[in-house]
Amino acid sequence: MNLVETSETVLRIVLGTIGVTIFGIIFGLFYKGIDRKISAHMQGRIGPPIIQPFRDIRKLFTKENIVPENAIPWIFNLIPLLGLVATITILIYLPIGGFQPIISWGGDLILILYLLIFPSLALAIGGFSSGSPYAVVGAQREMATMIAYEFPLAIIIISLAWKLTQVGGENVFALSTIASTPIWNNVTGPLGFIGFAILLFVLIIVTPAELSKIPFDAPEAETEIAGGLLVEYSGRNLAMFYLTDCVKTVVMASIIVVLFIPYNISTLPILGIQSGSYFAYAMDAIFYLIKLFIVILFSVTLIRVAIARLKIDQIVYTYWIPLTLLSLVGLICIMWDGFIMNALGLV
Repeated sequence: MNLVETSETVLRIVLGTIGVTIFGIIFGLFYKGIDRKISAHMQGRIGPPIIQPFRDIRKLFTKENIVPENAIPWIFNLIPLLGLVATITILIYLPIGGFQPIISWGGDLILILYLLIFPSLALAIGGFSSGSPYAVVGAQREMATMIAYEFPLAIIIISLAWKLTQVGGENVFALSTIASTPIWNNVTGPLGFIGFAILLFVLIIVTPAELSKIPFDAPEAETEIAGGLLVEYSGRNLAMFYLTDCVKTVVMASIIVVLFIPYNISTLPILGIQSGSYFAYAMDAIFYLIKLFIVILFSVTLIRVAIARLKIDQIVYTYWIPLTLLSLVGLICIMWDGFIMNALGLV
């Protein structure tokens, strides 16, 4: 690679990173406003305006940033920024709105799994570093919750990679491979369809725990531990945690879209859209935003309105027993489906 190509690559990565950062923050705040509005109407309330999250962020950045006397200042101030940076980094590896990811290599999905841990870990470290007993309890709960939902999440990833390996896919942990080989296509039979539907359901249930949303928000339970992890945070530090939550909502919804709904509307022959045209890119981007909204509606809004907060032991039990067993059932269905497809010579 010569100097010109290297410069173009670096420029593309820099501009792309700036672009996905703006996209993640703006649409994360926008979807958060929609989520609050819809949940309010479902509970018989008017709710705040959709632009309220933008107002909240603007106000937080103008407030004083208070560091508790018993806190470890440099950790307390640094960790919110690191959590936000790690969350935005995930967007760099995701295909967004029909566009290829900014950076792609053979192990995108493994890297994303590690990066998903960091925002939750940042919350826990921030809680421990604040010196507040409420925050320490919240940090302990966050660690327990994180350990609980990682197992079914890992099974989902293994199931997808195993299926792609069986059909002769290369770089099965690359998101570009997964997006170009939709699991609902001809490579999957009836049992596989059931298995992937089960895994999709499990991932939808994992999402609110990843985002610390009701009913899995025990680490931040306001009525029990006064906000838990975030009880001592204010000003710009709290604003960065707020932005991390918004961007991570877009990230989790995008992961579900990439893994299970990686279709573009411009490819439908009935629409007659010219591939590669600006109109095709615009239609795919709009379709992607609609898919994000639907995923957030089912994985965040409806769940937190329908179910009350669970206790920490109930959260751990839910992920370790029912959801882990359910994800294993999905994996077994996919494996049996693969054996049957091979026996019939359909793969």
